Amino acid sequence: MTDKSELRAAMRATRKQLAALDPRAAFRVAGHADDLPGEVIHAVYWPIGSELDPIPLATRLAGEGHDLCLPVVVTLDEPMIFRRWAPGDPLEPDAAGVPAPLPLAEAVVPELILTPLLAYDATGGRLGQGGGHYDRTFAALPDATRIGLAYAGQRVDRLTLEPHDVRLHGVLTEVGYTPARGLSGRED
Repeated sequence: MTDKSELRAAMRATRKQLAALDPRAAFRVAGHADDLPGEVIHAVYWPIGSELDPIPLATRLAGEGHDLCLPVVVTLDEPMIFRRWAPGDPLEPDAAGVPAPLPLAEAVVPELILTPLLAYDATGGRLGQGGGHYDRTFAALPDATRIGLAYAGQRVDRLTLEPHDVRLHGVLTEVGYTPARGLSGRED
């Protein structure tokens, strides 16, 4: 499959099947929290649909003293911002309709960004939903460590990336953390 829309559809179905087959995967991911690089401010995300739920991991990280934040889409075609958040804090829909911290929450710059995805490869390639929110944000925050959060079954042999696609530094799954091979930051 070379067409991105076909690949996205196939990987949405795969992710949905993986979520149904392994409803406890998010808790096993949380068990690998120590595998993450040691940055202090971690950006997590609010799970939508069959995305791997980062809340058990966030709860563990918060309990270990890490500061957390969630992404906020303020304008659809601009990089996301991040607002401080802790499990249990109130949320409201952002411009993309995703639950996000209230505007009174402090804006922060994360050192590590956990991102959902549809597919990934060993070199840090990431297939997202297609809106470009994370790629724009990664480009705006080039010093942040970019970690995909996924089911191990979402790995594919190789993704064809476009010039604007920003590679991940690694992926955290229910079986552990895997650093990307040969990361150069962008597809050359």
